[in-house]
Amino acid sequence: MKTTYGHVIIILSFMWVSALYGGPKRLTPEQEIVAMTILGEARNQGEAGMYAVACIVQKRVANRGISASAVCKEDSQFSCWNKNDPNRAKLPALLNSNNKQAIYAKYLALGMGRIQTSFVNNADHYCTLAKKPYWSYKTIIKNKKKIKIPIKPVKIIGQHKFYKLR
Repeated sequence: MKTTYGHVIIILSFMWVSALYGGPKRLTPEQEIVAMTILGEARNQGEAGMYAVACIVQKRVANRGISASAVCKEDSQFSCWNKNDPNRAKLPALLNSNNKQAIYAKYLALGMGRIQTSFVNNADHYCTLAKKPYWSYKTIIKNKKKIKIPIKPVKIIGQHKFYKLR
């Protein structure tokens, strides 16, 4: 997918701050949940994929008027928080590992107010390429029959497709 110059600057600015200051500041419990969500959902998707998940969190905060941690922990919204998801138990260790992905997730969590949701074309939902959740279809009535039509993703990054439903 095409990435604009501005989005590359945003992503690189987080990397530059990390290199300059040697690591993130102490996170609040709220920021820890956001960082763990980013790690649990997108640590294998590169920095663009991790930034994209942060965009979804930020967009949902704006749409729903609730805290980022509440957005992250809403039932069945981010699979890493599902009770049966094997990632859930790993989240604290992932956050404390201080590898490249953990450091980047922490900076994203610290900078949630600066996340530019335009990076994912203001999407508010996402899923893996392999999934076809019910919400990724719209129903129309044609000749008195209900027909499900897939909604086109607004962006694809790595193994995730992003949708703007609201």
